[in-house]
Amino acid sequence: MNDTYILGIETSCDETSVSIVKNGIDEIATVVLSQMDTHAKFGGVVPEIASRMHIESITIVLEECLKKAGMTMEQIDAIAVTYAPGLIGCLLVGVTFASTLSYIYNKPLVPVHHIIGHIYANNLKHRLEFPLISLVVSGGHTELVYMDKDYSFKKIGGTLDDAVGEAYDKVARVINVPYPGGPEVDRLAHIGKDIYELPLPLDDDTYNFSFSGLKSAVINLVHNEKQRGNEIRKEDLACSFQNRVVEILTKKTMKALKEYNVNNLIVAGGVSANKGLRERLTKECEKNNINISMPEIKYCTDNAAMIASAGYYAYKLGIISDIDLKARPTSSMY
Repeated sequence: MNDTYILGIETSCDETSVSIVKNGIDEIATVVLSQMDTHAKFGGVVPEIASRMHIESITIVLEECLKKAGMTMEQIDAIAVTYAPGLIGCLLVGVTFASTLSYIYNKPLVPVHHIIGHIYANNLKHRLEFPLISLVVSGGHTELVYMDKDYSFKKIGGTLDDAVGEAYDKVARVINVPYPGGPEVDRLAHIGKDIYELPLPLDDDTYNFSFSGLKSAVINLVHNEKQRGNEIRKEDLACSFQNRVVEILTKKTMKALKEYNVNNLIVAGGVSANKGLRERLTKECEKNNINISMPEIKYCTDNAAMIASAGYYAYKLGIISDIDLKARPTSSMY
């Protein structure tokens, strides 16, 4: 059986990335050019700046990736690209670039949903085992997904308002933690104490989540403490906030595993890098004899290796696009 090499392209937000992955599992080479330092000056990603920086760097990133792999475009079997969801200007750069390469080199063009890419980041660690439950936690998504085979996604539940990553960023701003706020809140939580009374968000029998109430509780607590002239201990508030988030995510995930009679759990998305969440889920899975897989930290944030991995299975299933593939800022993967 011949090997299949997929070139992945990811430009959905503020990372320009190109990767080559063999047979959906083996990463041959990946290059990621982050714009974080630029956007940190503005306290968040500026879409117009992000898209312009993608334009300036994407050709260089491709050339560097091919050089790193010791390969040429002729050796590539198909081109996978993130087409949704994301910042439309950023997505357009990647989709246009991928479509152009597809036309010039006569290679199949494979559209990949960004969240599916995050799920398949786990495939780069070891082959996904089915059936499985995937906990998707990112800046724009919080979902529980059931999979019984490759590229089969059933949504069990999701957030009704803020995504977990979004809640982290908003809480970070409230307690004056600089961008990117999520990792710093996680760090502070590990040195703080859980001393603040905060609610456990949407603690019910569904598989849905809601973080807007918890976010509002933090905002109100900070406001009231300031009115009283009391100092807010950032590390303690971060600890209290993170403990509630991790508790509800873990509680509903373990419930889903039990009720669906599934023994495999994967965690996907940028928030899968959260140390508190990784520790708690690992502990609960060990206690309940559940196989757990979490991406290496380098694959938690946006990267093209995960797009190439997902693209391999899409390619094998015949999910191919014409070169007029449209970028979409929002799109369901179900």
